[in-house]
Amino acid sequence: MNQRLCRHASSLLMAALVSATAFSGEPLTLENVPGLAPNRADEPIRSEFSMEAAVRFLDAAALNWQKERKCFACHSDYTYLVARPLAGWDAPAHQQIRQKLEQLAEKPIEGKHAVTHTVMAASILAQNDALTTGKLHPITRAALDRVWQVQRDDGGFDWMKFNQPPSEIDDHFGVTMAAIGVGAAPDGYAQTPAAKAGLEKILRYFNNNPPANLHHRAMKLLPSLHLDGIMTKSERQQVVEDLSALQKPDGGWGAVTLGNWKRCDDQPQDLESSDGYGTGFAVYVLRQAGVPAADPRVQQGIAWLKTHQRQSGRWFTRSMWKDSQHYISHSGTAYAILALAACGER
Repeated sequence: MNQRLCRHASSLLMAALVSATAFSGEPLTLENVPGLAPNRADEPIRSEFSMEAAVRFLDAAALNWQKERKCFACHSDYTYLVARPLAGWDAPAHQQIRQKLEQLAEKPIEGKHAVTHTVMAASILAQNDALTTGKLHPITRAALDRVWQVQRDDGGFDWMKFNQPPSEIDDHFGVTMAAIGVGAAPDGYAQTPAAKAGLEKILRYFNNNPPANLHHRAMKLLPSLHLDGIMTKSERQQVVEDLSALQKPDGGWGAVTLGNWKRCDDQPQDLESSDGYGTGFAVYVLRQAGVPAADPRVQQGIAWLKTHQRQSGRWFTRSMWKDSQHYISHSGTAYAILALAACGER
């Protein structure tokens, strides 16, 4: 058997192991989670949509990342903690990943990527607090206060830039994540003196650095629903119209069309296909912007998600960076769950 066939056989075996554990009824934890099959464009489509399968995959992806990498990533564990509470935040997997992020917030990493993780940890913990207890945890409050200590005078943050869109490519993403976290934070955190001073700088940054693409404008819409001065009502409506214009005939969206980023492997971007990240993200933003769940645009997006889930429970999204691990499928699956939950799908 040649190497390619061996790898394919191994992937099928891994998928079977994940499936067996995922649907055995036993909650996934760091102690029992099996290895994760690779993200593959040719993974079969499920015959029937399953939210349980989606959530189990998300648990397995986040747990494996912690078990193998022992770190957090924008395409994996971070987005997990925003989507997972919608399917039950008392699950052991969610509790374990939340605990790991609290540990990161209490003992921030050092080095050139420290600022990125300081902002991401604070923002995600704040969103997670809002989706779970509804109260600002002391660790979250301290993490948010630390954000302002690493903010530049121009309101920006020295962000991780690996040319991996959409999250590790420019400073604008980081500023928006900080704003999202403050806007979501419970207990009136946005009204504290530290937050007010930091938000003033954020507004100045936004005024001087317009978002470069629709993805970042759509992200900017999210904190504007909770914080004044970030976007006008007409600007939010323009985001809705621009997202709607990019919906494909099959009802989905393609992530790359939201930013038209350049690849690092000299391969052409696929501008024709819909994918999990693009569709989940677009539907979620439309719903947050006030587009009704019954709106045909939203319903067509939901129909695409329910008919394009893979056997493992995930939704595949091709990496916009290079053809390798396609880890954006993990955050794409999180956005698919966010979109489905926003429409009352279970």
